[in-house]
Amino acid sequence: MLSKRISRRFSAPRAGQRGAPASRRGDRVPAWQAFFPLAACHAAVFVPLSLAAMYGMLPWLTPLATPAGHARELLFGFALAVIAGYLLGPLAKRQLAALATLWLIGRLGIVGGGWLVVASLADALFAAAVAWLVVPRFFAARKWRNRVLAPLIGLICLLAVATLGSRYLAGWPAFLLLEQGVLWLTLLMAFMGGRLIAPAVNGYLKRRFNKSGAGVQPRLEAALIVLLGALPATLWLPGGRVPAALMAAAAGTLVLYRLWCFAPWQCRARADLLALMAGYAWLGAGLWLYAAAVAGALPVSTALHGVTVGALGTLASSVMLRQAVSRAKARPESERAFMPLALLFAAAAGLRFGGGQAALWGAALCWSTAWLAHAWRLLRWVNTTR
Repeated sequence: MLSKRISRRFSAPRAGQRGAPASRRGDRVPAWQAFFPLAACHAAVFVPLSLAAMYGMLPWLTPLATPAGHARELLFGFALAVIAGYLLGPLAKRQLAALATLWLIGRLGIVGGGWLVVASLADALFAAAVAWLVVPRFFAARKWRNRVLAPLIGLICLLAVATLGSRYLAGWPAFLLLEQGVLWLTLLMAFMGGRLIAPAVNGYLKRRFNKSGAGVQPRLEAALIVLLGALPATLWLPGGRVPAALMAAAAGTLVLYRLWCFAPWQCRARADLLALMAGYAWLGAGLWLYAAAVAGALPVSTALHGVTVGALGTLASSVMLRQAVSRAKARPESERAFMPLALLFAAAAGLRFGGGQAALWGAALCWSTAWLAHAWRLLRWVNTTR
């Protein structure tokens, strides 16, 4: 099963292959130990900075003062760091340091000025390096559903590079490219979220009630891949927004039905599983909101925050923290921060849908508080692992 192979190959902090020299094993570090804390701290800081820049309080953060700059930093600064931490696996210390340095220099792009070209180049190199290291690993999968990850990660990294054009070319379709990025990220979360939740729930139900859960549900997963894979391309077609709205609504329904099959009511004693499921529920709700937005019921940018704040915030934080706890050889249920974090992200998403400056600052406060608390707990488990 791919979910188990992903967990063994990319999540476990392996020092090296069995039988490798001790010096070689000791020279490798799991990528998540670097990129997860970096991503959490970045998420906590950049949202209030972006909001302050948009309201003219920090005029020197020009690239971050626009909705496109804000969205790009969330997708290809924060989310790509989470993807890198989860999928890169153990790396040589120098290689990991080089990637982390490229990512950090890329974040200087929010300052603009003389740093812009250097930061853009570093950002592009980081995305290219992640694609180079991660994409080939999934081409060897036997089933087509498993091979989907290879082009999907490649497309996300390609968009990370393509969206840099908005910094230099007037009329660059930045919002359309960023919308595509959110949709491809939605497919990644739908796929990986199901592959993580299914075995975790199955294991818990087997131990607690001696029965099996719904599993991966391959037909449902295939339908989600087809719908969410075709949705971004549909937007480029003349009159494509109507079928795109129907596809988003259908995908959202399938996501929520799949979540129902996971039987969340039987996992009341496991806050870590409930937090993962809450993120998956936000994914379905976000797709419904996007369908309504494409149909003209609300702004598309507002609807996409159901995915980027609700789903991405809750799912990413739960996956990162759960992995850190597991790698420290502790039980995920021993960590008490899962549900408070999920509630903070839910509050952030709800306030983001409200109007007015006060609601936006409230959403930023909830988001940053959640990620600061997450970074604190994450660093504690990282130190325990080491």
